Amino acid sequence: MDLSGSHKGSELILNPDGTLYHLHTRGEHIGDWVILVGDPDRVPVVSSRFDSVEFKAENREFVTHTGRLGDKRLTAMSSGIGTDNIDIVLNEIEAAVNIDLDSGKPNPEKRKLRIIRIGTSGAIQKDIAVGSFVLSSHGLGLDGLIYYYSGWPLVLESKLNRKINTWIQQSYNLPNPYLVKGSQVLIDLLKGNTTRGITVTASGFYGPQARQVTAPIQSQALFEAMQSFNSDGHRITNFEMETSAIFGLGKILGHECASVSVILANRFRDEYADKPGALIEKLIDQVLGSIAHYS
Repeated sequence: MDLSGSHKGSELILNPDGTLYHLHTRGEHIGDWVILVGDPDRVPVVSSRFDSVEFKAENREFVTHTGRLGDKRLTAMSSGIGTDNIDIVLNEIEAAVNIDLDSGKPNPEKRKLRIIRIGTSGAIQKDIAVGSFVLSSHGLGLDGLIYYYSGWPLVLESKLNRKINTWIQQSYNLPNPYLVKGSQVLIDLLKGNTTRGITVTASGFYGPQARQVTAPIQSQALFEAMQSFNSDGHRITNFEMETSAIFGLGKILGHECASVSVILANRFRDEYADKPGALIEKLIDQVLGSIAHYS
């Protein structure tokens, strides 16, 4: 995003009411803490825990509720599924809080947000139980999104990224992977009652996550190899579809980002949670409790 001057109308598109094209928000609608969820129906579940709700917007899969929890101003927002939607959400959040939408020019002072994904995921390690929580130390992207932005070399965990890149590229015909670390500040805040590890962000739910329905897949061997990967104590713990883009693009834009997932399936043991809704609410309560006590 070129912040040196005003933006063309075709690049930063606004609605007639002056809000951003997809999210239907402006800067005053976004809190300093942003809780990202995939499912639009999960937004009111999060905001029902707020002490008050002052703003609501809805467009397509993007639902936004902003309110207060104690002395914190929070936004709960749905992204839908996938890194393509994260690209929309993070760019429009950044535009909302750090660009004067009337002039298209950057604001004189940059707002730095704390963005936390609360999601669902499948564990690929035998010892990670269904119903437990995984806090992503890193996001490993197999989608290629970050390479569309010139800042990508500055956000990679270079040593570990090289190891994973070489390992994957030597054996599998897949997009160039990228590895980005989560915010240490938020990892420290959210680490209680979690397992930490590398979260793989796939570009789809079936073939890219080694699920075969009818079309043959080539990713089963990669899935099995991920179960045994370990480098200096870093192991791959789970699959999902958003974390690497949040970490990569969030870091390029200068925000603190974290991702914590409830494990609804254990892919190694072929198990699935009986009551996923209750588990998701338990994770929401844990994350919001940590935020409420942050000082």
